[in-house]
Amino acid sequence: MTPETVVNIGREALEVTVLLLAVLLLPAFAVGLLVSMFQAATQINEVTLSFIPKLLVTLLALVVAGPWMLKVIVDYTKNLIGNIPNILG
Repeated sequence: MTPETVVNIGREALEVTVLLLAVLLLPAFAVGLLVSMFQAATQINEVTLSFIPKLLVTLLALVVAGPWMLKVIVDYTKNLIGNIPNILG
């Protein structure tokens, strides 16, 4: 196994991780930004006000994108396990 192979496997793992995290974090970030703008406009300084909307949006994103996320991680794992003979040989 060459160093390039190890770097390539690590890069692919990071790409899959970032892709899966972005599906959950970007909607939560957008809702948090909207709630923060609402709080700034109304001068409501309640920290917990943004928690529930972000939680609900994250759960909704998980329900909507969950099957796709599962397919991505299973395909990556199958590809990685299937390539073990090529990597080692």
